Amino acid sequence: MIVEVKEQQDVRQLVRTLVTEKGHEKAELIPILHDINSALGYISDEAIEELSERMNIPSSHIYSVATFYRMLSTEPRGRHVIQFCESAPCHVAGGRLVWQKLQQELGLSNGETSEDEKWTLLTTSCLGVCGVGPVLVVDHDIYGNVTPEQIPGILGNYE
Repeated sequence: MIVEVKEQQDVRQLVRTLVTEKGHEKAELIPILHDINSALGYISDEAIEELSERMNIPSSHIYSVATFYRMLSTEPRGRHVIQFCESAPCHVAGGRLVWQKLQQELGLSNGETSEDEKWTLLTTSCLGVCGVGPVLVVDHDIYGNVTPEQIPGILGNYE
């Protein structure tokens, strides 16, 4: 479920809808947080407050879950999130040069979002596809055996 939600009231309605659809059992917290993250681009304070009320879970617990998982964010991210694997196999396969090219092309460092809110650049410890390193993920698209020369073309695939 990806929708454009900006107003506080809309955020609260989104949370109410998700809790109604999925249920208010604690086991549904992560799937609901994932859907909120997809809809908003991050998990806002308003969403956490409403979720706390609807699921009867302390907001501190919800916040700790939302900040524990790398796939979730409590800060706004760009329209496209790039995750770059910084594990040893990717590094040995030339990952350092690919990382440098990514930073150069985007003008971003790890954890930063571009001013136009198009890109967020993140590192991750392992994406689970070490056999095709260096690896990066743009949104849900996985790129393996990446070279620095491929970076402009990969980025060009995204509006």
